[in-house]
Amino acid sequence: MAGRLLANLLVMGGTVLGKAVVQAYRQAIVNANSSGAAQEVVNGIRRASKAITEQEARQILGVSEKTSWEEILKKYDTMFEKNAKSGSFYLQSKVHRAKECLESTYHDKPDITN
Repeated sequence: MAGRLLANLLVMGGTVLGKAVVQAYRQAIVNANSSGAAQEVVNGIRRASKAITEQEARQILGVSEKTSWEEILKKYDTMFEKNAKSGSFYLQSKVHRAKECLESTYHDKPDITN
């Protein structure tokens, strides 16, 4: 009898506590959305994940400022494939981010061919 009462008490207490946690979480989401805090966190994560300088991108790919875009793409392809085979997702993503950074740099420059 005492075991059954204790088990009932634990289940009821767990249910009440669970409902309170869910309700508090929902309220926290509503508060974050209304204050814009959630969007700031998402934007911060995006900035941090793409924060790579042109110099760092060139170091990762092993290219100089005079390197043509075609050579950069060849370098990218070889490095990306090598890291895909060896299974290093981290290095593969660094190579990809470096290419993205340089891509925006090269496509923003005006074409100076006469």
